[in-house]
Amino acid sequence: MAAGKRLGLTMKIMVGMLLGLALGILVNLFLADVPFVQTYLVDGLLKIIGSVFVAALKMLVVPLVFVSLVGGVTALGDVKKLGRIGLKAIAFYLCTTAIAVTIALSVAVAVSPGEGMNVSTGAAEFKAKAPPALSDVIINMVPSNPVQAMAQGEMLQVIVFALLFGVAITLAGERGRHVLNFFNDLDAVIMKMVDFVMELAPIGVFALIARTFATQGIDLILPLAGYFLVVVGALLIHGLGTLSVIVRLLAGLNPLRFFSKMRPVMLFAFSTSSSSATIPVNLKTVEKRLGVDNSVASFTVPLGATINMDGTAIMQGVATVFIANVYAVHLTMGDYLSVILTATLASIGTAGVPGVGLIMLAMVLGQVGLPVEGIALIIGVDRLLDMMRTTVNVTGDAAVSCVIARSEGALDKAVFDSDGGETPEVRAQAHAAPPRTLG
Repeated sequence: MAAGKRLGLTMKIMVGMLLGLALGILVNLFLADVPFVQTYLVDGLLKIIGSVFVAALKMLVVPLVFVSLVGGVTALGDVKKLGRIGLKAIAFYLCTTAIAVTIALSVAVAVSPGEGMNVSTGAAEFKAKAPPALSDVIINMVPSNPVQAMAQGEMLQVIVFALLFGVAITLAGERGRHVLNFFNDLDAVIMKMVDFVMELAPIGVFALIARTFATQGIDLILPLAGYFLVVVGALLIHGLGTLSVIVRLLAGLNPLRFFSKMRPVMLFAFSTSSSSATIPVNLKTVEKRLGVDNSVASFTVPLGATINMDGTAIMQGVATVFIANVYAVHLTMGDYLSVILTATLASIGTAGVPGVGLIMLAMVLGQVGLPVEGIALIIGVDRLLDMMRTTVNVTGDAAVSCVIARSEGALDKAVFDSDGGETPEVRAQAHAAPPRTLG
C-alpha cells in the first residue's frame, strides 16, 4: 500500500508539473500584458503557493539534517569510521565535479556556442561578489553560535556541530543513551512532517513551474539557443551517462531502477531549484527507497547538497567557452585545465555562500582572463538552466551515497530491489528492531 502511494504521488507531481508548464507558457504568450492576470495570478496566487511550499521544505532542512546526522553518527559508534566516510564523500564529490566540468568543456569546444555571435555588451553589466578566502571558509565552518547557525541555515556549520554533538553522545556512555533515545523519537516525528509536506508537492510544483514559465517564457531562450542546448546536452550526458556508470560499476545497482526511484526527488529539485530545499525528500528517498543506511545517508546527503555541484560546474564550463567565443578570446589547453581545477575546488571553497553559482563562475572567468561582465549575457536563461542543474546535483548526491554505502556494507539491496521502497519484511524487521543505542 505504501509503495502504491509513493508511485501515485510521483505521478501526481508529474501531472502538476506538466499542467504548470502548460499554464505558464499560455500566460506568457497570451496574457503577459494583462495586469489582472499578472497581479492576482502570477504575482499573487501562484507566487504565494509556490513560496509557501518552498518555505515548508526549507523549514524541515535544519532540524532534519541535525537530528538525522546526530543519529547517524551515534549509529556508527566509531569515530574512525566517521572520518573514513567523510574522506570518501569529499573525494567522490570532487571527482564527479571534475568529470562534470570536463564533459562540459568537451561538448562546448566541439559545438562552439557563441562563435561569430555579435552581441552588444555595452548595456550588459554584472558586478561579481568577491569570493571568500579559503581560510575564512575553513574558519567559518565551526559555528561560534550553533543556534544562530541553525537560524540562518548555515549548513556547513550545522553539519560540523551535529557531528561533534553525535560524537559527544557516543563518548558519554550511559548518560548519552537518554539523549539518543530522544533523538530517535524526534527523528520519527520529523520524518512524519516530511510526509505531510510531500503530500502538498503536486500543488506546490504546479505553482512553481507555472510562475517560472509565465515570467520567463521561451523567448529568452531563442537568442541563446546554442548556449542553452549545449548546457542541457552536457547535463544529460553527465546525469544519465556518468551517474549511470557510477551506480552500475561502483555501487553494483541497476541504473534504471535507481533513476525510477529518484524520480520524485528529481521533480522536487527541478521545481524548487534548490539543493538545500530538496534535502528532506532526498534523504528520505535515499534511506527508504534506495536502501542506504542512515549512518551514511545522514552525512553524505546534506554534505552533497552543500559542496557537490556537478550541474553548476557544467554550466561554468559551457559558459566559459561561450563567453570566450563571444569576446573572441582563444583558450589554450592550459586554460581548460585551469577551468577544471578552479571549478572543482571552488565547489567546496564557496560552499554555502549566497549566489554561489555566479561567484564560482566569476572565479573561473577571472582565472582564465575573461571579462566577468560576460556573465550578464547568460543571466536571462540562467533561471531555467538552474532548475536542470539542481536536478543533476541532487541525483549525484544520491549516487555517491549509494557508492559509499556499498563500500561500508551499509547498503540494503532488498530495499533497493523492491518495487516501491521498503519491503514488508524489511519494514517488519525495522519496526521490531530496538532503537539505536550506544554500543
